Amino acid sequence: MADTVDHVAENDRERDRMRRLIERLEEEQLRASVNEYWNVAGVLGHIAFWDARVLSLIGKLERGVPFSPTDTEPEDVDWINDASRPLIHAIAPEASVHLALQIAENTDAAVAALPRERMHPFDPESPIYAVRASHRGEHLDEIEAALGLDDR
Repeated sequence: MADTVDHVAENDRERDRMRRLIERLEEEQLRASVNEYWNVAGVLGHIAFWDARVLSLIGKLERGVPFSPTDTEPEDVDWINDASRPLIHAIAPEASVHLALQIAENTDAAVAALPRERMHPFDPESPIYAVRASHRGEHLDEIEAALGLDDR
């Protein structure tokens, strides 16, 4: 399966979907609740946080610093999301959405430039997840459902 994944195309598709969504959102929609914990801007900030994690790991790889066991994403990330939520929500919504898009662009460019065999799922031991699209898509679906939108 890993050999058939076109991570670049998938990432581009969901990043473009995120851009289209952001371009049509009004300020009050950015503050709308997606669920009991997150508003729209917060969900986009959450996406940016996890994309930034991948950028950080790519930077480590490019500097020749070996990965450590703590670089592996824990199975249960709820505590990370819970801890980051107040910080993410403290960012102005307009800044958060632009940051999410900029970090997605930077992450996708860095992922596209890396050899496939250096990233998960192509290297199951790598903490760098090549397919950013799945995480983005999951949360874009949630935002669209909460706002009654459909971009697919």
